[in-house]
Amino acid sequence: MTNYQLSEGTLKLIMNDDKVPDPIMQVLGSKKINSSSSDKERYRILLSDGKNNVSFAMLTTQASSGGVQTNSIIKLKKYITSMINNVNNGERKVLLILDMELIADGNKVGKIIGNPTPLGDDKGSSTTVSNSTSIENSSMNRATTAPAPVERPSSMLNQSLSESRIISPISGLTPYHNKWVIKARVSNKSDMRTWSNSRGEGKLFNIDLIDESGEIRCTAFRDIADKFFNYLQVDKVYYISKCQLKPANKQFSQLNNDYEMTMTNETVIEECLSNDNDVPQVKFNFVPIDEIANRDVGTLVDVIGICKSASDLQTFTSRSTNRELKKRDVHLVDQSKTAIDLTLWGSQAESFDGSNNPVVVVKGAKIGEFGGGKNLSTLMSSQLKINPDIQECYRIKGWYDIEGKQADVKNISERSGIGGGFQTSWMSFKEVQEQGLGQSEKGDYYQTMGTILLIRSENSVYKACPTAECNKKVVDLENGMYRCEKCNREYPNFKYRLLVSMNIGDWSTNQWVSLFASEAENVLGKTSQDVGYAMENDSEGAVNIFQEANFKQFIFKCRAKMETYNDEQRLKTVVVKVDPVNYEEHNSYLVDKIQSFIS
Repeated sequence: MTNYQLSEGTLKLIMNDDKVPDPIMQVLGSKKINSSSSDKERYRILLSDGKNNVSFAMLTTQASSGGVQTNSIIKLKKYITSMINNVNNGERKVLLILDMELIADGNKVGKIIGNPTPLGDDKGSSTTVSNSTSIENSSMNRATTAPAPVERPSSMLNQSLSESRIISPISGLTPYHNKWVIKARVSNKSDMRTWSNSRGEGKLFNIDLIDESGEIRCTAFRDIADKFFNYLQVDKVYYISKCQLKPANKQFSQLNNDYEMTMTNETVIEECLSNDNDVPQVKFNFVPIDEIANRDVGTLVDVIGICKSASDLQTFTSRSTNRELKKRDVHLVDQSKTAIDLTLWGSQAESFDGSNNPVVVVKGAKIGEFGGGKNLSTLMSSQLKINPDIQECYRIKGWYDIEGKQADVKNISERSGIGGGFQTSWMSFKEVQEQGLGQSEKGDYYQTMGTILLIRSENSVYKACPTAECNKKVVDLENGMYRCEKCNREYPNFKYRLLVSMNIGDWSTNQWVSLFASEAENVLGKTSQDVGYAMENDSEGAVNIFQEANFKQFIFKCRAKMETYNDEQRLKTVVVKVDPVNYEEHNSYLVDKIQSFIS
């Protein structure tokens, strides 16, 4: 049987706040701590170094992954100690394990190593350790880990949180205790937002906080939002106490924490003006732009790039919320000699200055797709930094100045298309609706393969000016003459011209579209004159013309443009080109698309 060597005597050093690198410990028992989130687990463990044991140790969400078996041997790669307030025994020091490595599974070890006794400074378990040691029999059955106690300060001026309080780690916060102080860095701050519903209206903003143990979101509402909005700044460190904790709403926060904080009237926040080196800076996991092409749509990534160019600020009204939105598109390039478009929103878009080719860093940019090309956009949770003081910033700036300005780059945001001999973006009708196309002055173009579901035959043809240059509708003077107001002339004849409204369906949904003469003739297989004559003289034949086109498939190139009717905005879609489906070519496109998803 393998003999395992524990780091004897190190628990006493650790609990006295000495730093011991990578100590080897044994887990004598564990107990799962109830959590509000089913996918996040925390474990309280009985830990031994072979000489002593402590019952107040905890695996945080960063370190736990289904817990560890009894008798397992582990290496503590990252840990901290903190004082908590225990209901039964007053203040107590706990060991928080932030990162660990499993050396040997408990089943393989099969026994307790050494004869550990409870550490004298640990007021917890007085249980004698034996082969049947159980966490259920230790003092760990009592209340869950609580943050450090803190008296309510009368003000930020007459009692400094930093001078008189023991700091609690973010990972140790729970809703069951409110006497705590955290020391955390603001890693992200949202804009001030407003809301209005049946229950009232108000404003809010939120910040993301980080310390060595973890991260958490904090939100302020109404007057409290006004009080702290200008005071709290990104990258600064603060002492914070007296916030309310509740289960995190994962619909709005992707932070790795079961809880989130809400500021109250009693919340106290004090800036840390010195000794903030122990609070980590925001960490980035940059993904090269060329790799984004193979990442799934909807994935969040950290990206760094040089701003090659930036669009003007665009302002438009959201169709779903009727709120004014502002955005700006930024063209980024990096050392992979690949470019991508990044969309900034709100105040980030307003304040962005793309002159002088700044370095742009985004943490948590969302990958999107438009017309076969990948793009990025910021979310409310995204962090945007311009020319930050990090090594990667200087590295990419040096590359751009020496080589990047003249380099040939591949643009993965470039739209691609096949079928019908024209190059434009492939999109479904649902994607068009969700992405709010049609806001630009000239409209937005896309193509889709669709099936004709219904054609409105009524008013599908009109009598137009007979001249080749004019297609204006004429007025029947009822004297054998027809007047064109555009040409300011009267004619003894006219020409029929198609203007057809039809409902087209693709794989995602259906859409009403308009087709003018040449496109409608391609779909119906008849000239405008043929259809007009049938409408006037052969109603049954006219019905057959329209019915025969139903359920036929074509490649439709469309223009989407927002237009206003009676002070109401509507999306108008016009088919500008129709082509038969080249199934061999289209299938090749689909195969390439599938391969790009799985590669």
